[in-house]
Order: sequence, then C-alpha cells, then structure tokens
Amino acid sequence: MTATARSETVAVRVDPALLPEIKRFGAFDVDACFNCGNCTAVCPLTEGDATFPRRMIRYAQVGMRDELLASKELWTCYACGECSETCPRQAEPSEFMAASRRYATAAYDRTRIARFLYLQPLLGTIAAVAFAVLLALFMYVNRAGPAPETETAFFAWIPAGLIHDMGIVAMILVFLAGLAGVLTMIGRTAPASGIAWRELGSRSGVHAVGSALWSSLAVESLGQKRYREDCESEETALPWYRRTWVVHAATMFGFLGLLLATTLDFGLEIAGLRETGEQVPLWYPVRLLGTVAGIVMMYGATGLMIRRWRKDGRSGQRSFSSDWMFLWLLWLAGLTGFVIELALYLPQAPMWGNLLFLVHVGIALELVLLVPFTKFAHVIYRPVSLFLQSLAQRRVDGQGI
Repeated sequence: MTATARSETVAVRVDPALLPEIKRFGAFDVDACFNCGNCTAVCPLTEGDATFPRRMIRYAQVGMRDELLASKELWTCYACGECSETCPRQAEPSEFMAASRRYATAAYDRTRIARFLYLQPLLGTIAAVAFAVLLALFMYVNRAGPAPETETAFFAWIPAGLIHDMGIVAMILVFLAGLAGVLTMIGRTAPASGIAWRELGSRSGVHAVGSALWSSLAVESLGQKRYREDCESEETALPWYRRTWVVHAATMFGFLGLLLATTLDFGLEIAGLRETGEQVPLWYPVRLLGTVAGIVMMYGATGLMIRRWRKDGRSGQRSFSSDWMFLWLLWLAGLTGFVIELALYLPQAPMWGNLLFLVHVGIALELVLLVPFTKFAHVIYRPVSLFLQSLAQRRVDGQGI
C-alpha cells in the first residue's frame, strides 16, 4: 500500500514496503541504523550535498522509492567499506549501498531478468548454465560440415554464419535492454537535476556536454580518479597490482578489450579480409589485442574471486550468487579462449578444439547478454549518472545548462 506524505510545498510518495524489498537484495542489517551520520562523516566521497550513504538509508527507511532511485549517490559509491568499518551499530551501510544498486538494476530493467537473477539465485544460476549449454548444442546441431569424428580440420564444421548471426542478435538485444534501462534511469534522475535540456543544443551547451563526457567517461569511469585517490585508505600498504582498483580495472578493461577484439574480428570476416579459424601470427593486431585483453581480464577476475573467497577487505565481505556467476563466466571465457588459441597453433588440430570452441562461444554470448542484468550493469549506469551529475553541477556553479 502506498501512502502520500504532504508538506506545505511538496508532495512525497512513500511506500512502507520499500525497505523490506531492498533487504531481499542484501541489505540485512540496515534496521540497526539510527541515522547518526557517522557514515557520512567518514566517507571520502562526501562533499556538498552528496551525503554518502546516510540520505540513501533514510530514503529507504521512510519509503521514498522515487528519491532513492533518482539519487546521485547510488552509482557514485565505490564500496570502499569505510562506513561499515566505523558504524557504531554495525548496520553495514556499505552493504546497503550495494543492495540498493542491485535493487536499482532490477528496477530499471523492464524484462525482469535482473530481478530473477538476484532474487532466485539458485534457479538463476541453473538457468544461466542451461542457456549456455543450449547455445552450444544448438550450434553443434546446426554445424556446417561432417561430425567431428570424421573431420580433422579445425573449424571446418563450425557454423560460422550462424555464430555471426547469433552475435549480431545478442548485440542488438543487449543494446536495446541497456538503452531501455538507461532511459528509465534518466527518466527518474533527470527531473531532479535541474538541467536545462533545451540549452544543450547551444554553443555553451555543446561545450558543457563535451566537458561532462570527458569528466564522466575519461576521468572517472575509465581513469577511476576518485576510486584511486579517495577510496584506498586501507590498501596503501599493498603493492599496486593487488589493490582493489587495479583488479577492478583489469576485469573491466580486459572484458571491454575482448569485446572490441571480437567486434573487429567479426568486421574483418564480414568484409572478406579473413576467414573464420584462419591462422594468423600471434602478433596480428586483433589477435594480439584479444590475447592481452584475455590475460588482463583473467588476472582481474581471478583477483576478485580470491578476494571474495577469502573475504579480503571491507568490500569483499558479502557476495551474491549472481556476482560469482558472472566472475566464473568471465574466467571460463578467458580459459577456453586460451585453450582454443593453443589448439589453433598445434601441428594437427585436435577434435576437442572444435567442441570447446562451441562451448566458448556459448559462454561468450551469455556473458554479453547478461551485462545489463548483473553487477556489470554499473558499466552502463555509472557513466550516465556521472554525466548527468556533471551537467547539473555546472548549473550549480553558474556555468550554464
């Protein structure tokens, strides 16, 4: 049931069911919070009206769903865990922020796939494994040549055309799902930002957009400036290659690098510049990009899995099964890719290489399809949120827009 709380100047919709619902996404101890503000005082990202995470918790406690989903702190928190470390009530505010992001991912997703994966972890994992297996079987049944027992040439019976078509469909579906989620997010966030949208087409507006894109994409999302500079107080004694931001960045850049290499390889095949399975030197640009990106991604995914298994650091204390599933898919995609690469350069291509290739493609396609519905969705939502914040801040600073 939804009630309406009114003040003299504004009507606010409140929903008592909000906090119990967020708890289902992992905010187990937030009831202990009595809003003392200690979490905001210790958070290295708190500045101006960005109150991490006190305001978010208060929104949930009083049932302000719209305000919670529109909050700019939602996607700018890096889960360093300092708030949980110093909370006098052990209310786990850092875990609450993580649960709120899971909840928001599910709320933005109109397909309800994210909600299913988060709230039905066992069924979601079974469904994900089954889907990857079905993809591999579908490609095997529709193979382009003789059965593997009678054919020795690597990739001779691989349904290249079918795989290409499936890749295009997967990319389109992910784009549409991601776009729908982003539009939903903007629809909730933009009205409270104060951005003068009609001015974006002006000369000053174009400049503001360019500046906001540089700040949100290059400086924060890719460069992780505040993550590196403000959220590493507990890791200053660690070597650089073990720090959380490095492992996190390796996973992200490795995945994006492999996606780029696959896209480029796909484009070369469409243009007729090379054939599926054609042997090329290891230093061939696209192959080299894929190899380096694969190594980087496996390093990052392995590091994250070890941290979660050992519960190292404040940010690795709790994990959802969907987080583990995505990390395992990343790791298996990298492993199968390297084994296939090894098989490709053997003097005589082994039969298992063909079968493993289909498994690899099934895992890779599922990874791409799951991006808008898992924790990796913050690759989509965080840059958009940072972009909107940058535009809004320019208006606050008197720079227009």
